[in-house]
Amino acid sequence: MARQREFDEEKALEAAMQLFWEKGFEATSLSDLTLRMGIQRPSIYSTFGDKKGLFEAALRKYTGTHAAYVRSNLQNNSSVKEAFRAFFENIVAKEYEKSPNWGCFCINSMVELSPHDEKYEILTREHQMYLSVIFQETIERGLRSGELDSGINAKRLAQTLVVSLIGLTVIMKSRPERIFVDNAVKEILTLLR
Repeated sequence: MARQREFDEEKALEAAMQLFWEKGFEATSLSDLTLRMGIQRPSIYSTFGDKKGLFEAALRKYTGTHAAYVRSNLQNNSSVKEAFRAFFENIVAKEYEKSPNWGCFCINSMVELSPHDEKYEILTREHQMYLSVIFQETIERGLRSGELDSGINAKRLAQTLVVSLIGLTVIMKSRPERIFVDNAVKEILTLLR
């Protein structure tokens, strides 16, 4: 008879996600994980396979949560321009409030692992494409309402905004002067003419 799990898998995965987010894949040891998750190595192996399997599960959890957060933020405002302004400004504000600044777990993973591991290249690219779809849907709402200029190509603008978001998130890890980032966000938002 199979043994039942004696731990909350969702809580353990959340703890692993936070640790991987803080330290990255390579710098996180199995000892770090067992301590933070409150479980033993055999439980990690039987539930997630190995460290890489656990990392993939944590990254998928993060991207699902992050995509839902982005969609909710952009849908909760009747003005598309205001929705994007609030979204980008909120990202900047949160990053400058946090210490230490961990950035975005998905983008961190893209930078650390994608150049060396095709699986993470694909996983992080999938998230970029999903964000692009969310952005495009929001832009198309603005086109239908007449808020945005009819000459805008929704798909290209959405992709440009995703690239801007990634660049913004990466640069903020180095804590540039706030005015530098605020000016960049203002310029990004001019694309929503």
